Amino acid sequence: MNTPALNNHSPIIPSPEESGLRGEVAIFNSQAKNQLSVKLTTASERKEKLKKLKSAIIANEKAILEALQKDLRKNSFEAAVFEVFFIYAEIDFAIKNLSEWMRPQTVPSNLLNLMTRCEIHYEPKGLCLIIAPWNYPFQLLMSPLVSAIAAGNCCILKPSELSPATSCIIAKIIKETFNENEIAVIEGDASVSSKLLNLPFNHIFFTGSTRIGKIVMAEAAKHLATVTLELGGKSPVIVDTKVNLEKAAAKIAWGKLANAGQTCIAPDYVFVHESQQEKFISLLKEAVERKYYDKGQINKGDYGKIISDNHFKRLKNLVDDAIKKGSSVKMGGIFEEADRTIHPTIITNVSSDSSIMQEEIFGPVLPVVSYKDISEVINYINAHDKPLALYIFSNSKRNIKNIINQTSAGGTCVNDVMIHISNPHLSFGGVNASGIGGSHGFHGFKVFSHERSIMYQSRWIDIGKIIYPPYNSKGMILKLLRKLM
Repeated sequence: MNTPALNNHSPIIPSPEESGLRGEVAIFNSQAKNQLSVKLTTASERKEKLKKLKSAIIANEKAILEALQKDLRKNSFEAAVFEVFFIYAEIDFAIKNLSEWMRPQTVPSNLLNLMTRCEIHYEPKGLCLIIAPWNYPFQLLMSPLVSAIAAGNCCILKPSELSPATSCIIAKIIKETFNENEIAVIEGDASVSSKLLNLPFNHIFFTGSTRIGKIVMAEAAKHLATVTLELGGKSPVIVDTKVNLEKAAAKIAWGKLANAGQTCIAPDYVFVHESQQEKFISLLKEAVERKYYDKGQINKGDYGKIISDNHFKRLKNLVDDAIKKGSSVKMGGIFEEADRTIHPTIITNVSSDSSIMQEEIFGPVLPVVSYKDISEVINYINAHDKPLALYIFSNSKRNIKNIINQTSAGGTCVNDVMIHISNPHLSFGGVNASGIGGSHGFHGFKVFSHERSIMYQSRWIDIGKIIYPPYNSKGMILKLLRKLM
């Protein structure tokens, strides 16, 4: 009798000629053969891998910060907090809780399986592909990787080619820390991502635009792979009349301009009551000047650059289009092409049909839109794609509750912006056009796991005899079941 190989549940692996890849297929094949061994690792073994990863990041921390400075002109403090320390916290949280996450979860039985024991086991999905973006090129690759390792998967990582310095240091860290038959980095342009998507991964974790997310999902469907899509969209801010405008302006200024506005959950546009618009804009300008200007000059040491010439031109075109359609620039509007610096820009009187109100801005330009009644705001938000984040500034519990109940968003933060992503107990993710699935902490562990239902039947009582045929003698049993159901 022939017994199946240990990797009998591996996907069908295409040949290099069929896929258009060579070294990549060899890595994929080696991970397919190794996935069962990785699946069988204990909580202690997975924790050791996470500790090893953290040690490698610590050893290369200076090089990581230098790479982020080179790619995006990120200040070392901002880069450390947003990109590196964020991952330290993610690793520590996983190590602390992993034993509990991996433990089978007992669930109740019902009348039809009264004598059984029922459990849910979290088992790894197997072979995973993580495609990361360029805006937070270290954090947004390492964060899902932490979850994938915790769940016991093999992974191929594809960093963004638009942040080459960070991609290079990531490849170095992974190569020094893991065998490529478990975790491997494959660098290259978008064509490499396209070819990787032809391989039969079990799960794909993609962070990027909604447009590319649709392509990833379509490719995943060919292999019936599950997906996590962390996308974006236009995340609105609602500023209620019952609020401290100065505090709101300061927080919105920071959230909008961190990483030069190149953040998926950055405030995209702000709704302010018409009676407070001018005051709000004045306070917003003051907050921006305090944070990012020195003696009237923008402080580029604290302020990032736009990632590429194409993105720089795209943002300039958005502003030009808005001005052409009647918008007024209240601050900024200065574009320094030489080093791809766009000064913090505030615009008003924005036409709803202007491109800047149709596309995700992803840059340091903030439209301020006035409203008369909060119902206008809710109707506008609900008429568009569900955002990745919704921000509400209000001191009225009633107003906050009404806005939350009448809208939908991936996540919501009240009286602040962006910081909800910092709590590993909260799931982070979008809804529909802004994403599919959640991440971070246990939610990330679940994303990279299959929840396997297992039922253990009693050895002492064969309850099945009650429901087995012949049925012509089961009338009394049927009556009893009707009463009990």
